[in-house]
Amino acid sequence: MSKIICAAAIRGAHAIVDRVEKKVNDAIAKFGEDKEVKLPNTGYYLPVIYGILGHKVETLGDMKPVLERCRELLPPHVEDQLWVPYLGHALDAGMATLFAYDMEEALKYLEDPIPYVTGEDPTEDNIWLGAADDVIMRKRGVEFVDGSAPGFAAVVGAAPDNETAVKIAKELQEKGIYVFMASEHNGKTFAEQLVEAGVQVGWPTRLVPFGRDTSAAIHAVGFATRAAMAFGGVKPGDYAGILRYNKNRIFAFVLALGEVTDEWYAAAAGAINYGFPTIADSDIPEILVTGVCTYEHVVSNVPHDQIVSKAIEVRGLKIQISKIDIPVSYSPAFEGERIGRDAMHVELGGPKADGFEFCRMLELDQVEDGKFEVIGPDLDEMEVGKTYPIGIWVEVAGRNMQPDFEPILERQIHHLLNGAEGILHIGQRDILWMRVSKKAYEAGLRLSHFGTILHAKFHNEFGKILDKVQVRIYTEPEKVKELIEEARKTYRERESRLGAMTDETVETFYSCLLCQSFAPDHVCVISPERPGLCGAYNWLDGKAAYEINPTGPNQPVKKGDVIDEKLGQWSGVNEYVYQNSHESVTSFSAYSLMVDPMTSCGCFEAIVVLLPMANAVMVVDRDFPGMTPCGMPFSTLAGSVGGGAQTPGFVGISKFYIGSKKFISAEGGIKRVAWMPKHLKESLKEVIQKRGEEEGVPDLYDKIATEEDATTEEEVMEFMQKVGHPALEMDPMM
Repeated sequence: MSKIICAAAIRGAHAIVDRVEKKVNDAIAKFGEDKEVKLPNTGYYLPVIYGILGHKVETLGDMKPVLERCRELLPPHVEDQLWVPYLGHALDAGMATLFAYDMEEALKYLEDPIPYVTGEDPTEDNIWLGAADDVIMRKRGVEFVDGSAPGFAAVVGAAPDNETAVKIAKELQEKGIYVFMASEHNGKTFAEQLVEAGVQVGWPTRLVPFGRDTSAAIHAVGFATRAAMAFGGVKPGDYAGILRYNKNRIFAFVLALGEVTDEWYAAAAGAINYGFPTIADSDIPEILVTGVCTYEHVVSNVPHDQIVSKAIEVRGLKIQISKIDIPVSYSPAFEGERIGRDAMHVELGGPKADGFEFCRMLELDQVEDGKFEVIGPDLDEMEVGKTYPIGIWVEVAGRNMQPDFEPILERQIHHLLNGAEGILHIGQRDILWMRVSKKAYEAGLRLSHFGTILHAKFHNEFGKILDKVQVRIYTEPEKVKELIEEARKTYRERESRLGAMTDETVETFYSCLLCQSFAPDHVCVISPERPGLCGAYNWLDGKAAYEINPTGPNQPVKKGDVIDEKLGQWSGVNEYVYQNSHESVTSFSAYSLMVDPMTSCGCFEAIVVLLPMANAVMVVDRDFPGMTPCGMPFSTLAGSVGGGAQTPGFVGISKFYIGSKKFISAEGGIKRVAWMPKHLKESLKEVIQKRGEEEGVPDLYDKIATEEDATTEEEVMEFMQKVGHPALEMDPMM
């Protein structure tokens, strides 16, 4: 253990706690101890303090016992002639630093104006985003679950120049790693360097500027702490569980760019508590022993062209990225990229021109693997700023390919093309809308590269079922019009084929254990009429995934004997769930909210909640930030329901499931829905109207309240009485 590092971390921690204690006392003198203090739109209070100590900081007065705990943690300064070489001293100092930073950042939300921008994107006047709210945290947390975001880099300081900053950021993006940025070096920050170089920052591009001060790095640790509670089911105050979860499941590291100050050392010591090592570009002492971190704790003097790969090695990250031969970068990080009209070379499809994408299966001898054609003008033959039609026609063949897999592969085109820097892809099937940026065109991107991307990614991700892939890109208007009608016929055939499937017509369901990396006891069971609660997997997806990877997270589950037809319980399903939940869940009801509902990981699109007095249910999705009639916002509900919990009266679902005939059918189905956010209700209007007619309530849509009608359960009941809601005459749910 380096004496120099420990001494600096302890000095830094003392200075930070002194500084924050003064700020807290000044705030109390100005506002009083009862002044509310909180981060925006979160149910996790000040998340590091809440997660580690279990202490809810809701007022300035609530900070005083935390300051006392910081003082207890601070070890004495290191003496030149007396040194106890224990890592624990530095780690205690680091934890005190994290608690102090949590309070210091919260105090900024009392300032006028608040120094941070609300939402996912910076503004022209302010690039700093501050703490992520729970909507952002859960939305982005899904990417950590499905593996598209393998970890995050907490970058402090600045690179020696903008060009180096861009290279480091792009390399992290290409590997799908989030970049959380804070602190400055010589008056410059890493985030400012990227903005000056014309790089788009914000949550959608995974380049997240938290704040200029080093204290803003706490928002990265807060994100990780909330992940442990939201997705891992770790309870607030279980500090050992929080730290162990982060070491084993949140693959993060610190990149220190520039001169490492005492304050940086203190912050790094705090990160080491979480198992997050520090990799520095400067010549500082190293801590190469293993222990708290998986491998080394501090590695220094790393060249900038090697720093990302070294960080990945030290953290033990496993990255799988295939190099695609295109002239622009490729990574899931670019899926959030937007291309404005001023930045686009051309627009393809959309509201002003025909656009579609289509994938079909052919016999092996009908497909020439790796054949790419462009029929019509290519990008270099198009006028800048204009709109052109486009048809993306993919033909595949394979010994294990089946017609049912066609729409699954087709849906992947959206994600696969969006992964290329400079390509914006919106919609699917015959509502395709694309833009190609000027930068991508100038780098050499052409329409034939669409084929390069799809060929490589289809082989990489679906190689178990595919042997050959060929791609044709059509931009000739008449040919696009002809082929879009042919594609539409197939779309309709697929819908009728998929629509005819029910839970009763199959003997096998499919599991999904992807989220066990975050919620170890959670098991998702996917049936034809109940998709995965994340909305990303349906029954056919599970079947396809099993064909692709027979040992993967999607396994066939034999239904077995019927235990209860109404609840949706089968012997085979219960046996599988019991074995794969580490024997923590004994039974599971596919169709019930009240009896043994399915567990939830935290990736659900929406939550169904019992409203007991109303004899009905409400549905809230993760995009609704306000209070709900059950007395809890989505963030609080998610913390209670997620983590593999099985909670009667609460269940996580996909939005698509609301339109299923099996939606909480044990309790009466969609007729029980009495409240949902307005935007969710409007997005499901056709589904609700159709299901209402099928259930004999053709005006059901008008009988469901929104936040404009009711914000409490009592108000929901008043609305139900006024409109004659069907749940008023249904059997009691309890």
